[in-house]
Amino acid sequence: MEPEYNILNHTKDAANLQETVPPLDISLKLQRSMLQLKGHHMTEDGRGIDYERLRESELFREYIDLSTRLVTCDPSSLDHTHKMAFFINIYNSLTIHGLAASEELPSSVLGVEQFWQKTAYDIGGLVYSLDDIEHGVLRGNKPHPSASKRPFSEDDPRAKISLKSCDPRIHFALVCGAKSCPAIQVYSGTNLELALNSAATNFCSQEVEVTAGGVVISKIFHWYASDFGATEKELLQWVCQYLPVSKQEQLEKLLASGHSVEVKSRDYDWKLNKL
Repeated sequence: MEPEYNILNHTKDAANLQETVPPLDISLKLQRSMLQLKGHHMTEDGRGIDYERLRESELFREYIDLSTRLVTCDPSSLDHTHKMAFFINIYNSLTIHGLAASEELPSSVLGVEQFWQKTAYDIGGLVYSLDDIEHGVLRGNKPHPSASKRPFSEDDPRAKISLKSCDPRIHFALVCGAKSCPAIQVYSGTNLELALNSAATNFCSQEVEVTAGGVVISKIFHWYASDFGATEKELLQWVCQYLPVSKQEQLEKLLASGHSVEVKSRDYDWKLNKL
């Protein structure tokens, strides 16, 4: 059964939305808007948001108005890099919009019923929830970790928007509204490679601990293990490249020892990433 979407960017003033907006134009405007919101209502490191002040601000009202332009935006013309940047920004913007629009801020995003399945934008006449964006578009139409079915069927027009492959670094760019989520950044087609490398490096440096007997990692690596490698060793080899030199050397020594490496997942803090 299809979810009952909560579409946040529909407007009654449809007469003003007849002109199609080029996706690169709307992407640039959204980037600028998010940078302004980040500068005024988020911590410098991007890990905390003042939702109360944000949702009362003129900047947020301007962002909401701008989000209605997505209805006339067709992202199918974007190349792989610009499409990835576009949908990462949309995912993070939609998360913030969805939480800020709540009648009462939850203590945890888990307290909002089907938040990721229902919270959605209309983009070019097609509806995308947070789950649709993450799994259907950015992960290359791969099933949710708890599902076996692909998000988009072959005859779903959104399937044409899906990226052809999954870049695991997206997991360190997408912000789900929890304290253990990665930091909020704003991405563009021109800075995407460097920005994703930076996001992966920052996250792995903070969330991966290498000890004499094993490794402690974020649950993100557990949930999306297949995105990082076919085996646990391949996952750790992937992680290794984004660690500081000292941790990298430790992990390389463990992997080369021939002994099994104990891998544990640290607890995930689902409390809302609010100030």
